[in-house]
Amino acid sequence: MSYIIDRRLNSKNKSAVNRQRFLRRYREQIQKAVSDAVSERSIKDIDKGGKVSIPSKDLGEPVIHHGNGGHNTRVLPGNKKFSEGDRVERPKEGAGAGGKKASDSGEGEDDFSFALSEEEFLDFMFDGLELPNLIKRQLSGVEEFKKVRAGITNEGNPGKINIVRSLRSANMRRIALTAGKRRRLQELQEQLEMMEQQPASERDAVLFHAVQSEIIKLTKAIKHIPWLDTFDLKYNLHIKQPVPRSKAVMFCIMDVSGSMDQPTKDIAKRFFILLYLFLQRNYEKTEIVFIRHHTSAKEVDEDEFFHSRETGGTVVSSSLKLMQSIIEERYSQNEWNIYGAQASDGDNWGDDSDSCMELMNNKLLPLCQYFSYIEITPNQHQSLWHTYEAVKTHHPDRFSLQHIITIEDIYPVFRELFQKKVA
Repeated sequence: MSYIIDRRLNSKNKSAVNRQRFLRRYREQIQKAVSDAVSERSIKDIDKGGKVSIPSKDLGEPVIHHGNGGHNTRVLPGNKKFSEGDRVERPKEGAGAGGKKASDSGEGEDDFSFALSEEEFLDFMFDGLELPNLIKRQLSGVEEFKKVRAGITNEGNPGKINIVRSLRSANMRRIALTAGKRRRLQELQEQLEMMEQQPASERDAVLFHAVQSEIIKLTKAIKHIPWLDTFDLKYNLHIKQPVPRSKAVMFCIMDVSGSMDQPTKDIAKRFFILLYLFLQRNYEKTEIVFIRHHTSAKEVDEDEFFHSRETGGTVVSSSLKLMQSIIEERYSQNEWNIYGAQASDGDNWGDDSDSCMELMNNKLLPLCQYFSYIEITPNQHQSLWHTYEAVKTHHPDRFSLQHIITIEDIYPVFRELFQKKVA
């Protein structure tokens, strides 16, 4: 009797390869299911894995089979109603068996449900997204290094020995040291063969023994050449090479004024949570600055940004001025990729929109790689939207604005803002 023992490292996940093939094959349907799930979930569960469903009809595969052409004669067992030659009336249109698609609730086929891990869910959520215009900048004093191959050296530790180069060097050394001896040995062996062919009476005995002795001496000398010498050892050389570092900072600006009711604030929070998860997951060296504002703006931490409740009037320029001062104080344009994301219902105080345009055009956008504005309102666009439309005409590559009405619009708008651009 023979036994098969599974010694694979992922023995508990034997279907991992099949699962990855399934996820690749139905990527489009799964992405749509993830998009729907993002809109339906609560804020605290937005990044969790869990069940998603895709229509069973999308899982169908093509099947090759014979058609119904030709003459067929069939005798079916248990047939007491019909005889051969009887004509069977065609079922009326709309009648007949519904097969597996039938349903007493009118829903048709059941959806195919399966569970995605948190890692897989986030992979599909942020697939194809990137920070626009991200530039790698070389920083002095805080460089990162990576080890790269830099040829071969004669010194090193045993773990970096280059076996092929070492054996090649040893072979070359043995050839160089024994080449003359081997030629002389070959000449003596040929001379010895000629002497052995002569009759013993005619052979010079003294010369014969001298040739034999020299052959033995040369053979021993060749064998005494070491097969591998410390001189032959070659090691892979690795050196540290500075790596340009992509450092980025994202400014998250949220309006918490009285005109922003709680549902509107929840939509804004949901958008920024998506942005926060995207940055944390894809950009290790990205810092996030949270700014909340009503008539005045202040920098807050993550917890206060998402959970604190405030209200008041609306002066949008206060947040833009704070963003400018933070950039000047902490984030040099020569070292950082600077991004901004702003969420508001579009309401603004008096003539403050003109100040916003001045700050955007002359102060912030010349420093930023990209700035996105979302307006959350079911009504007509407010004054801030029209101001920012004028800003976009001057900076079409660095500024974008989108309109959100309901929760369902958040994820599509987010993907539109950060969709990977094809060169």
